[in-house]
Amino acid sequence: MNGERPRIRVLSVDDHPLLREGVAALVTSQPDMALVSEASNGREAIEQFRIHRPDVTLMDLQMPEMNGVDAMIAICGEFPGARIIVLTTYAGDVQAIRALKAGARAYLLKSLLRKELLETIRLVHAGQRRVLPAIAADLAEHAGDELLSAREIEVLRLVAGGNANKEIAALLSITEETVKGHVKNILAKLGANDRTHAVTIGLKRGIIDL
Repeated sequence: MNGERPRIRVLSVDDHPLLREGVAALVTSQPDMALVSEASNGREAIEQFRIHRPDVTLMDLQMPEMNGVDAMIAICGEFPGARIIVLTTYAGDVQAIRALKAGARAYLLKSLLRKELLETIRLVHAGQRRVLPAIAADLAEHAGDELLSAREIEVLRLVAGGNANKEIAALLSITEETVKGHVKNILAKLGANDRTHAVTIGLKRGIIDL
């Protein structure tokens, strides 16, 4: 090795081939990094992690078959020392909390890859954590918020799908009055003016996705 330091071995997980290509180009251009494998969904990510035991894993959140959060929970359950960086298009604080609870050491937006990725890989490899200031501020802003219950999230998702209260009641086998109660709670918890505003907030914060 001529006294060379071992390279940081990276696993890249994303369902978009173009993004994986971009990440591969960035990582392989660095003398201190090597791309050891790629995966296109959470299930593949777990398999590839077991085979290669990478130093750092780059994980997308929204993927077919198995999403990034479920993959992280499985990987960190099996390998507690796993160092995972989430790469996502979603800036929402709820998504970030979910990812960090699942074991992510850093949370990066794909729009900032070129600027932030390499430095973040090195920081996480060195044992540090990193959450971008804008996301950290978002987390702090909503830290005291009352969370939506699982049922309220379900109702909000159906509202986002364009369903009226009567349709939601039928779909969830509950009364229309109960639906109205849930909607009222959702508006209060999110500080929303109306149903459309609640859906916009829900999408922005990563509480629901379409």
